[in-house]
Amino acid sequence: MKKLSKYLVAPVVLLFVLCSCSGMKTKSADNNQLKSLVTIPAFDADSAYNYVAQQVAMGYRVPGSTAHKNTAQWLANEMTRHGAEVIVQEATLNVYNGDKVPMYNIIAQFAPEKNNRILLAAHWDSRPYADHDSNPYNHRSPIDGANDGASGVGVLLEIARHLGAVPPTMGVDIILFDVEDYGAPEWVGGDNSDTWALGSQYWATHPHIPGYRARYGILLDMVGVSGLCFYREYFSQHYASHIIDKVWECADRLGYASVFVNTMGGAITDDHLNMNKAGVPSIDIIQMSGYSETGFFDQWHTIDDTMEHIDPYMLGAVGETVLTVIYEEK
Repeated sequence: MKKLSKYLVAPVVLLFVLCSCSGMKTKSADNNQLKSLVTIPAFDADSAYNYVAQQVAMGYRVPGSTAHKNTAQWLANEMTRHGAEVIVQEATLNVYNGDKVPMYNIIAQFAPEKNNRILLAAHWDSRPYADHDSNPYNHRSPIDGANDGASGVGVLLEIARHLGAVPPTMGVDIILFDVEDYGAPEWVGGDNSDTWALGSQYWATHPHIPGYRARYGILLDMVGVSGLCFYREYFSQHYASHIIDKVWECADRLGYASVFVNTMGGAITDDHLNMNKAGVPSIDIIQMSGYSETGFFDQWHTIDDTMEHIDPYMLGAVGETVLTVIYEEK
């Protein structure tokens, strides 16, 4: 879920007064002295973009729909094609209004025999309600979810392609969580935080491997819109500040300091909370805005969350950074 706590929005507004995400890649002074001597695959931003587009072309990925079921099969097939051992975790979940929907958590294991592991995640379902659309007529319409869901998955599919071809030192698990964005719509009112991120809630209490452990986890959510930045999300800082340090330092070395801004942002209810509850110290790489009322990109939870707003540069900034972090691990 993308719910930004209002009491922490102010620091984000201040950030935008002090800096802007120009999309320019500026290398830090020691960029030529990367910590690692390993060969790090070149992340292909255009490939990630195409993965985003393929998801959107499947239709609205609303749990229970035909497009949802077809996309689940496609995601599992793609991960298998890239060399992962795939588990499709299936269940029937109750959503906010009592309806029951199918859940498919797609779990891709790379080098499952290795004990030292990293967990990467994103959610792949799309929201059934455009409840933040400026036109009330659209509030009960589903959204494409190009940025809200598909962008993070597109980056992870491109990362998976490299993990299968050039295995890193660490074992890597990629979980594509389902039923993340079926939370109570705006018109319900009240505190409905527990109605979001149902797929990761399920996984946290029903791990795919009993006693599952990973060194750390990185969640990608809403990573594809140009002009926005990634800040140190509040709960990520609380649970796993050392992982934020690692990722943001890597981004700086790669020349993405204007995108990964080393300043505190807001507190966001998202899948990483359940990853932390499951014992995996995890962070959320998620775009925030100091200019919008919601704290997110302008098209958030509207019918305009479409491919025209997806920027390959942003996908590349995130993908190259995460890929480098993974391959530099010992």
